[in-house]
Amino acid sequence: MIPPVMSIAEVREALIAAAALGPRELDIALAERPWPFAVGGRALFAYRGPADEVKLQHWIYAFSSAQPFERVAGTDLWLLDTLLQRRARVEYKLEVVRGDRHQLVSDPLNPNSARDPFGSNSVAVGPEYRRPEWAEPHADVHHGEVIERQLKSDIFGDIRPIGIYLPPRYRETRRYPLLIAHDGFDYLRFSSLQHVLDNLIERQELPPIIVALIQSPNRLEEYAASELHARFVGDELMPLLEGEFPLLEGAEHRGLLGASFGAVASLHAAWSRPGKFGRLFLQSGSFAFADIGDHGRGPVFDPVVRWVQEFREDPRQPSERIQMTCGVYESLISYNRAMLPVLQGTGAEVRLSEDQDGHNWENWRDRLRTGLTWLFPGPYWMVYE
Repeated sequence: MIPPVMSIAEVREALIAAAALGPRELDIALAERPWPFAVGGRALFAYRGPADEVKLQHWIYAFSSAQPFERVAGTDLWLLDTLLQRRARVEYKLEVVRGDRHQLVSDPLNPNSARDPFGSNSVAVGPEYRRPEWAEPHADVHHGEVIERQLKSDIFGDIRPIGIYLPPRYRETRRYPLLIAHDGFDYLRFSSLQHVLDNLIERQELPPIIVALIQSPNRLEEYAASELHARFVGDELMPLLEGEFPLLEGAEHRGLLGASFGAVASLHAAWSRPGKFGRLFLQSGSFAFADIGDHGRGPVFDPVVRWVQEFREDPRQPSERIQMTCGVYESLISYNRAMLPVLQGTGAEVRLSEDQDGHNWENWRDRLRTGLTWLFPGPYWMVYE
């Protein structure tokens, strides 16, 4: 039996010894540890099965995304010893090569996975990473509800579904702050947004708040600093919300949230409507620009680059308080770092929170508490911070 506390090298040698004894002994050895096995600043990945090559495919910018495993001679066991930071969270797949066939698969030894609109990935975490318990469902908290409305958009010429999160104990006789979430239904599905809101409101870290959830059928165009989208938010969505729900007056009670292109859409909408939205939550913003030469991100980024460069050359305050978050494993980290002093130079109060994660929904989930409670502090923070 493998001892409970071992180094990467000891676990590796124990697996090799078990493989030499036969398949049953190897199965027992593999079952005794969680995979990948992480300790210190390293991790050992394992794969068992027939293959010509096995590679780790991850999404960490600036590092080789295909790291080869090494087969233990005379067996079907493949091992990879690699760096993994202590607080890291990394989404990955395994590329299994057999002849001319290259197949991307989830790690069969790792039950931890994360979903997104394109499927799911396996997840490796460092020994100091903790999944936030405030993002989990709790039976002992009061729950809000999500209702749906239909918005007939003359701007886009279609009908848009709008989700409305109403906080626990919602009353029409009270007034509430408002947050508009781009890709809001994805935030519900992949970032546990409703659980986060319920828990933070229960703990009084966040005040009871109304959250409007919007989703675009053509987000790469509509969210790319589009004036049509800014008009949709300011001239169609806001009148609907203000007409039906009891909202607090004042820009300090109105906010926009978005990730990736949704962050661009949030910043652009606030910039297009000065004084309308006093709070911005920008996650992994796709704030691409090019000081010289081509930006290298393809034509879908062209309108974003044009507007970001316009904003950088002549910035004006889009909001009073702005929370930015970005993973250090993202290619967008340098853009977000560059935007921080630009936004601060407008007179806005701006924070940038970085973490050891990539461009994914669970990264954005893990940062929700940091941003929401600073932008809309509840009674707990207002007393104790």
